[in-house]
Amino acid sequence: MYAQVRSNKPKTAVDFKTEEGVEDRELHYWRKHPNLHGWMESLYYLKGGTAESFNCVNVLIESDDLDQLERHIKERHLPQTAGFFFGNSQSDEREVEDDLQFIKEARRTIAAGEYVYYTSWW
Repeated sequence: MYAQVRSNKPKTAVDFKTEEGVEDRELHYWRKHPNLHGWMESLYYLKGGTAESFNCVNVLIESDDLDQLERHIKERHLPQTAGFFFGNSQSDEREVEDDLQFIKEARRTIAAGEYVYYTSWW
């Protein structure tokens, strides 16, 4: 599970491809955080995603999305998500602090004129 950064805005909010010859950089990495993945999956479909499986697809994360995500994290309202590859979310203070650190980094990145997106591979 990755938050990536790119310098140019994707043409669509979902299902965009990385550009040949342009290397996006990693902003944040999570391992086995299924509840966050479930939240991102909901965002993907809300923004018009159509993939049958929410895997190896991209979804743009904008400032409003970060506001909503932060609220859900603080209120402990990430959706319970399970699956063979996911394991269990810890839902402890370390996980919450890591998620909030991602939000802080993402906001700083967006304020600098870059674009943040979520992708996963499992």
